[in-house]
Amino acid sequence: MSPRPDPRAPGLHVGDEVTIGEGVMLGVNVTIHDETSIGDGCVIEDGAVVGKRPHLSRYSTTPRSGLHGAAIAAGVSIGTHSVIFAGATVEPDVVIGDQCFIRERTRLGTGCVIGRGSVVEPDVTIGSRCRIQTNVYLTRATLLEEDVFVGPGALTTNDDTMARHDESYELRGATLRRACRVGGGALLLPGIEVGEEAFVAAGAVVTRDVPPRALVMGVPARRVRQIDDADLLEHWR
Repeated sequence: MSPRPDPRAPGLHVGDEVTIGEGVMLGVNVTIHDETSIGDGCVIEDGAVVGKRPHLSRYSTTPRSGLHGAAIAAGVSIGTHSVIFAGATVEPDVVIGDQCFIRERTRLGTGCVIGRGSVVEPDVTIGSRCRIQTNVYLTRATLLEEDVFVGPGALTTNDDTMARHDESYELRGATLRRACRVGGGALLLPGIEVGEEAFVAAGAVVTRDVPPRALVMGVPARRVRQIDDADLLEHWR
């Protein structure tokens, strides 16, 4: 059912079985789709769409059923013209920048930040306090543990065949372990693991796993040195 006009904000449209908590600030022309929950103290800015159902191509391997509305916890900020799909879970105090695209069955951990124009594809899990910069692309089946940093324009991939495979093929996104850092414009090939506290330099093309605390750079990325103790996250909280 299409969301209906709602008097709580100019141009607001709200679907069935939507819950909106106390102290929520709603911008102009916001749409909240069926079965979505919005926690206390959230900010949803102009033109944002929350709980959108996906429309999939016949080639998509994404499950087509079982989605309910988006679950937005307390204190979340959703930027102008961002789209949050049904089945997404956003934990408390997350900041989602303008024009972001958060797909179904994603989970954004407490206190993480998603930069303007970034795309988080289906089945991505982002841990608490991660910082995703502007125009980052996180492909389906990618995992970020806690305190990961991803620089602007970084890309992950998940399909070595570039769509020339049968239904038995398993997409393999990147795994970014706790407190690792990926520089701006870096490219991670399918199934890559970046180890805990590792550092991927800007513009690197990562074709093999990066060990914990390794610093890699170049095309293809090569290990240059070990991360110093002074640069570990525990010294920078």
